[in-house]
Amino acid sequence: MTTTHTTESPITAEINIGPPWQLRLYVVGQAPKSLAALINLKAICEQHLPEQYHIEVIDLLNTPEAAELDHVVAVPTTLKLNPPPEARVIGDLRDLEKARLGLGIAVKSSSNGDGCT
Repeated sequence: MTTTHTTESPITAEINIGPPWQLRLYVVGQAPKSLAALINLKAICEQHLPEQYHIEVIDLLNTPEAAELDHVVAVPTTLKLNPPPEARVIGDLRDLEKARLGLGIAVKSSSNGDGCT
């Protein structure tokens, strides 16, 4: 992630130049549901947000204190941090449509120009 600071005004602005969709996935090691959540999240993003997303995976076996920061009470948990509003979906995301809706990801429209998706 690249952050640029400007000092042209009394207010310092931060401009995030990274991918517009920032997602965080909390997992526990290589547990089956954790692996399924990652596979399903990647599938959703590749279908609806190609080249417009970043997934940060946090393994709570390595950093258990991280769960407290985002108030994670179950794993796997997916957080949408950006764009606002924040959203969270708990589970392995096996219902791709429900997970997509829960994260606020719109259906990628077709490019054939007929208005149908």
